Amino acid sequence: MSNRDDEYYDREVRRTSRRDDDRYDDRYDDRYDDRYDDRYDDRYDDRYDDRQTRRSSQGTSRSGSASRSSAARTGSASRNGSASRSAGSASRNGSSRSTSSRSSASRGGNGGRNGGSRNGGNGGKKKKNSTKAIVLLVAEMLVACILVYVAYTLFFKVDVTKVGKVNLNEETISQSISETVVNDEKMKGYTNLALFGVDSREEELTKNTRSDTIMIASINNETGDIKLCSVYRDTYLNLSNDTYTKCNAAYAQGGPEQAISMLNMNLDMDIEDFVTIGFRGLTDVVDALGGVSIDVTDAEISHLNNYQSTMATELKLNYTPVTSAGVQTLNGLQATAYCRIRYTAGDDFRRAERQRTVLMACLDKAKGMSYSQLETVANKAFGETYTSLDLDEILALLKNVANYNVVDNNGFPTEEMRTTGTMGKAGSCVLPVDLQSNVKWLHQFLFNDTEYEVSADVTKYSEKIAGDVGKYLTN
Repeated sequence: MSNRDDEYYDREVRRTSRRDDDRYDDRYDDRYDDRYDDRYDDRYDDRYDDRQTRRSSQGTSRSGSASRSSAARTGSASRNGSASRSAGSASRNGSSRSTSSRSSASRGGNGGRNGGSRNGGNGGKKKKNSTKAIVLLVAEMLVACILVYVAYTLFFKVDVTKVGKVNLNEETISQSISETVVNDEKMKGYTNLALFGVDSREEELTKNTRSDTIMIASINNETGDIKLCSVYRDTYLNLSNDTYTKCNAAYAQGGPEQAISMLNMNLDMDIEDFVTIGFRGLTDVVDALGGVSIDVTDAEISHLNNYQSTMATELKLNYTPVTSAGVQTLNGLQATAYCRIRYTAGDDFRRAERQRTVLMACLDKAKGMSYSQLETVANKAFGETYTSLDLDEILALLKNVANYNVVDNNGFPTEEMRTTGTMGKAGSCVLPVDLQSNVKWLHQFLFNDTEYEVSADVTKYSEKIAGDVGKYLTN
């Protein structure tokens, strides 16, 4: 399934054409070509030559250190107390990635022992304090045993060992975040997560496949409000290595690490974590949720059913055709096919909107489910998902799903400040008329920041894109 045109029309004709000639048939409309173009392989360079060095590995980061300690990212069931992010919270608190706190039981025990030490005096008091310390120590041990049992139970029941855990190069991610963003106070109250959907087999979710879906989920840490923003996959941007082409090529060249760096650099973001899911994974998740409610239009029915037919053959599944328009519950295959429709009014922009619609429908369905029901969904998803999130974060997300509410969604570049055009070898692209203005709009949309000033890097990329647009699109 990877690296193929996802359209179902004339499928056999194209296959025959490829056997005779390594190119697509001239009849193919390449406006939204998903294929990975290997001409970028030799141009890939993981150095950021023309950018200033933002932080060294020993310098400062958003919380005062270059990056989170690798020991704090191990994904174990416990972070040894003082080094862990709180398992009861789905996001970072303020500007720090982690909370450094002891358990209340531990604080109580230390307080008791220290109090006894300070109040030493006659033998009776010493004996009393010694007895109190022993009682507190036993209590601490019992609490620790309970915590270990709970963690083990959750670990076993949710079966998180199936998660495709990806350890990102934190120094590379850190370098992709500009100092302008590091020092931005308004962004510190949010957790930003990159969501990627790929047209690929599960074993290929992190390599050699362009990202069919690129989305940013921004969570307000205080309110739980979420805003979703699709980044249109054909948007002409810097891939993070000073190669400019369709932004979905970043995932194909360097996996989620380069895709995250691309988003951080071009959009002045501070994304450090991601979730990637393939079409089979999305299908199973929606089925585990019991389907999702979607309003299907007459124009979408034939495309939805044809995509279903193609995927059913590839995934070895049966499918049920959609026969009428209107609000209805779509099963996993139907919902995934709905996400792929692009040949209606609105083209790829409308497809990105459909993807957000399905994601929001999944969240709404999950909010009404019990934790035990969500465990079933998790077991379906985790085996077909790749993510940088750790165990405590995954469990916290499941526990707090009822607190989240998607309050708005949109796409980047925004409709008022974008155009389309053929950019040489890159092909037909979505073009930010002015990248700087689009980034300002994005920060207003996600963080309610009406006075944001873009970084020097974004200004540089904006000028480069404007120059390329002028070169290719001048009449």
